[in-house]
Amino acid sequence: MAKIKLTKTELKKQTDALKRFQRFLPMLQLKKQQLQAEIAQIAANLEKVVERERIARQKLSSWVGLFSGDVNELKQLVKINRVETDSANIAGVTIPVFKSLDTSIEEYDLYATPVWYDDATQAMHELLSLKAERAVFAKQHELITAELTTTSQRVNLFEKVKIPECKENIRVIKISIGDEQTAAVTRGKLAKSRTKHAKVEDAA
Repeated sequence: MAKIKLTKTELKKQTDALKRFQRFLPMLQLKKQQLQAEIAQIAANLEKVVERERIARQKLSSWVGLFSGDVNELKQLVKINRVETDSANIAGVTIPVFKSLDTSIEEYDLYATPVWYDDATQAMHELLSLKAERAVFAKQHELITAELTTTSQRVNLFEKVKIPECKENIRVIKISIGDEQTAAVTRGKLAKSRTKHAKVEDAA
């Protein structure tokens, strides 16, 4: 603990700091709760997307056999152009929000290819879209978790360090000031007593 000045000015400084910490702490605790709730929601959303992706993979596997088992041939039909995202603010954290996946389909001869090519490319688009959505949810989780870590550290700093430190400093300063006041009163009484005694001796 840093050495403090045992003065009334320092007492006011410590008192103001304590009030400030006590005012900010509830806001930090609320933010921590909001972030924890958001992480739980993101985790639930991520779990749902993973399950949908699993189903999409199963659906796609029915087409893989028709490509002589070469899934790369199927993948080459659908090209990813870009992932469309928006942004949202959660407890002061800007996170990406998945909107859609922009893809393009390689041209193929409609007369020389089976009719199920259309269904296969649609299934591949769906799978790629779910993978992109999962990646965005993972990024959300990463950003919110990082902010939660920082917020939790601040809550602990205020609760376990700053507020107790200010309270102890205030206690020590008040004791010191009280002792000084008591000593001042005692010195005043002694001085008054000496003055009175001196007057008595002079009178004699």
